[in-house]
Amino acid sequence: MEFWIIQSLNGLSFGALLFLLASGLSLIFGVMNIVNVAHGSYFMIGGYLGYSVFLRTGSFVIACLAAAVAVAMIGIAMHFFLLRRYSTHFPQVLMTMGFALIFRDLTLVIWGGDPLSLATPAVLQGSFHIGPITYPIYRSFVILIAIAVAIGLWAFNEKTSLGAKLRATVDDNQMATGIGINVPMVSSLMFGLGAFLAGFGGVVGAPILGIFAGIDFDILPLAFVVVIVGGMGSLKGAAVGSILVGVVDTLGKALVPDLSYFTLFLPMAIVLAIKPTGLFGRA
Repeated sequence: MEFWIIQSLNGLSFGALLFLLASGLSLIFGVMNIVNVAHGSYFMIGGYLGYSVFLRTGSFVIACLAAAVAVAMIGIAMHFFLLRRYSTHFPQVLMTMGFALIFRDLTLVIWGGDPLSLATPAVLQGSFHIGPITYPIYRSFVILIAIAVAIGLWAFNEKTSLGAKLRATVDDNQMATGIGINVPMVSSLMFGLGAFLAGFGGVVGAPILGIFAGIDFDILPLAFVVVIVGGMGSLKGAAVGSILVGVVDTLGKALVPDLSYFTLFLPMAIVLAIKPTGLFGRA
């Protein structure tokens, strides 16, 4: 029984990390219809930048914010100067794939090829006990962070004027332009928000997953599975899909490691066979 509880909690904490990555991807891929193969690179770069900032400042909070803002600036620049010029998927895939390879080589040049580990903040070190269950405090903190981010994204999207402008831009950009909304700038800010969340997730996930060149393409397929299963453009879908994928992936690797990809993609195939738009997607 303890095994199932601990592995389920591990799945929830991993799903929380996936939500930080997939919620941004849901904005970029599901809402803006941009296939960004470099989204996993934002996660990787965020981890590396957070590691460097933490070494110099000793503050985990500053490391998270500085890395996330830096990655957001990279994302905004990519969209404003390059990606917004292309409305079809094939050029987007080729361009972002090129950026993903460039980002990986740059991380190898700057930080080297050895895996790095970001220390868990002192206040979050150790474990707590509930009956016979012992579980790390930091993993529980990650789950709480994901919940806070989900609430913040919902409030931003539904309760702010900028969120209303974002929804208007997505629904009908010509009409949005006609009523005075700066569509290119709003779209770039939305893209930057997605990059911000991925960079933030890279720092938060570094004490658990580590930091290494290659984590971008390891975690990107999982993020796409989350978006597709949950439903493109749905924040609720990203949350539910992250939990589902995180738990299934964790249990699959623990029980049948040789078939872990099978146990992950089979549920996705079943969901899409029953509901092609995903669990919460719109036709």
